[in-house]
Amino acid sequence: MPRAGDQTQPKLKPYTVYASLLFDSKTRSFLANIALTISPSSGRIVSVKSYDPSASPSLEIRSPDLDFRGKTVLPGLVDAHTHILLHPYTETPALNQIRDESLVQRIVQATNNCRLALKAGYTTYRDLGTEGAYNVDIGIRDSINRGMIPGPRLFVATEALASSDSYQLRQENRIGGMIAPRLSDECDGPQGVKSAVRRRIGAGADVIKFYGEYRRRTLRFPAQSWSGASPIIVPPFCGPSRSVDRSDFQNLAHETELGEASTPDTASDSDDQVDFMDYRNPNAIMFDQEEMAAIVAECRRAKAPVACHASTPEAVIMASNAGVTTVEHGYVSSFQALETMNKNGTIFVPTLSVYELELRAMGGGRIWKSIKQHTKNAFDQGVALACGGDTGAFAHGDNVRELELFMESGIPLVDTLRAATLGGWEACGKELSGFKFGWLGEGWSADMTVLDGDLREDITVLRKVETVIKDGRVVVWEAEVIEKV
Repeated sequence: MPRAGDQTQPKLKPYTVYASLLFDSKTRSFLANIALTISPSSGRIVSVKSYDPSASPSLEIRSPDLDFRGKTVLPGLVDAHTHILLHPYTETPALNQIRDESLVQRIVQATNNCRLALKAGYTTYRDLGTEGAYNVDIGIRDSINRGMIPGPRLFVATEALASSDSYQLRQENRIGGMIAPRLSDECDGPQGVKSAVRRRIGAGADVIKFYGEYRRRTLRFPAQSWSGASPIIVPPFCGPSRSVDRSDFQNLAHETELGEASTPDTASDSDDQVDFMDYRNPNAIMFDQEEMAAIVAECRRAKAPVACHASTPEAVIMASNAGVTTVEHGYVSSFQALETMNKNGTIFVPTLSVYELELRAMGGGRIWKSIKQHTKNAFDQGVALACGGDTGAFAHGDNVRELELFMESGIPLVDTLRAATLGGWEACGKELSGFKFGWLGEGWSADMTVLDGDLREDITVLRKVETVIKDGRVVVWEAEVIEKV
């Protein structure tokens, strides 16, 4: 195989990739002995043909052609739920990242995160909110598109939409207190939400995200969010009679999808029907059905896909009936919610990785079992799936953990790969994205992730990324990012 420095792709000459094992995301099957001719000038696949290795046992492949025989070739992986401007909460809590880190630091961190994404085999990111960094994701996206920095193809949401005073940093000292960055574009009523969509589109967003629900009553019973804060002596607890160490949950405020202290309702012993409640700050619906429908209608007029943060069955059902492209999280077990998503063709992005992270801290084994079973139920019922881990809350570069958790939940390898490739393209709006990626076919984007080994025999090969091609150009070679391509 030629070295990176031997590549002739800067001259934009077509070349051919030879693969002995290639994943077809449309048929969910592995194909043998495929040769793909690529045009780096257009960034697309020119032709896909089979070759007979027995007829040419001594086939010699010379530069600029690439020899990936003995490897696994996948369409470039797609992470459908990321935040490039966040780094792991185990390093720095979300509150401090958003409130205390400088904007310059966060942008520099984001460029590092984009490099890590490429090294992990990800050629596309759907980035669902800057979390207090205004619209800077647009500039990062454009810098990647202009070849100034390496990174995946970004589809960005800028700021998410939320109803008034709903999704924001909460602080008790509002009089004379510090001014924290805003977390969302606040809007209310059918006309107000349409105006917000127009603001996001005008700012340069590729996708619109709104919060269907969130925990907005933090200041009713505030958690100890700073050292030395006086705790609420007897916070509310409406769950079952069981011992809960509330101190385990205090430091999770502002930074979890589950809430400050989520506990299962043990009144039901069914593993696939577990109710969840946050005893001091439960999720609450942010928009009514008319407002959600108005958001989706305005997005359709703008030809933009729309994602909805929704955890509870009520929010998932409302968002799905409104016509959203994707539902994010949706962790509360509900067959009715799954039936609604299936009926409406809503794509489900379960973000298992972030729940694993949070429940490891909380020790919520039964909740975790229910979340994974709910994801498997979605697959069994035929709900469309896409892989996105809420990457940023955990480390960029560890994205494939979401694929591993899909398979741990009982979803077969080929269906997991489909969700992480073609399913990601669908989550980005299909043709509305302006590209065709997630499948290695003629006329589609030449995005490839090459793994060192046979993935069918060993799933740990997912973590052995050797080469990554994006838009027909090699961006990772022998596991290292190539700065100039």
